[in-house]
Amino acid sequence: MPDSAERREVDAAPLADDVRFDLALRPRTFAEVVGQKALVDNLQVFSRAAKARGEPLDHLLFCGPPGLGKTSLAHVIANEMASQIHVTSGPALERKGDLAGILTNLGDGDVLFIDEIHRLNPAIEENLYPAMETYTFDIVIGDGAGARAIKLPLKRFTLIGATTRTGLLTGPLRDRFGIVSRLDYYPASDLQEIVRRSAGKLGVRIDEGGAKEIARRARGTPRIANRLLRRVRDFAEVEGDGRVSRESADRALLRLEVDGAGLDPMDRKILLTLIDKFAGGPVGLDTLATAVGEQADTLEDVYEPYLMTEGYLVRTPRGRAATARAYDHLGRKVPASAQGSLL
Repeated sequence: MPDSAERREVDAAPLADDVRFDLALRPRTFAEVVGQKALVDNLQVFSRAAKARGEPLDHLLFCGPPGLGKTSLAHVIANEMASQIHVTSGPALERKGDLAGILTNLGDGDVLFIDEIHRLNPAIEENLYPAMETYTFDIVIGDGAGARAIKLPLKRFTLIGATTRTGLLTGPLRDRFGIVSRLDYYPASDLQEIVRRSAGKLGVRIDEGGAKEIARRARGTPRIANRLLRRVRDFAEVEGDGRVSRESADRALLRLEVDGAGLDPMDRKILLTLIDKFAGGPVGLDTLATAVGEQADTLEDVYEPYLMTEGYLVRTPRGRAATARAYDHLGRKVPASAQGSLL
């Protein structure tokens, strides 16, 4: 049996592959960004105004489900502002010294991107407040009665935070962001354009039918659309002529167990568990997570938002419940006792 180090190397391989492709497909300018038009137009105005004044852009907070482009937009903003970007995440900042090291190395106008900012340690968060407001960092020199606090000056920078759980942000942190924007799921037409562009960058031959089929089954998420494109490409190259058509995309996606509505095996497992084991619900999140063998946070952050947006799942005061649309999609009959409440 492989030791823990070997297991980590094996687990890291697909992640490294995904990161490599994500970097290759990531937009570099506002003109290359597809979708989220109102948000992107506003960001263009804010960044151009700040650049014309010779000031750093106001601190930004991006909210929304994973995979919608929060990290990509942070890189675009840094590029448009001709600034360096420094990337970290909330869980990675464990000690005050970690934050101090990053902040003191920022240059004038640099961008600091903190992913999962809602997971910041409360003590770290409090030290971030003066850095955001007055560009200073409080440090204590000495011990005991001889200790004294000094304010370390910082270069003017822009903090960009990203979160999938806006409700977990504290009020004081949220209020310190000058720009708060939410990213929504993408319509299939935008995802189709993203798939076409990504195919061009990857050298994949794809027709409109193939791009449309991938787009409509990508759960409204660019990251998933790009991931499906790579897997469909593999099937097209090994079992076809290398061209991604609607038919070849459909065959590949069925092999990947992504159905016509874009639901993957875990989506269906969640809905089937609700219907078959809990009579459609309602059932508590922790109970549902245990029943499907997944973390409650993962269900709430990754799977539930799309299932709720598409009308397959609802949250009630007593827990999660499957809707009539979920019964219909999975070929289950709505119980007579529940028809009135689900329709």
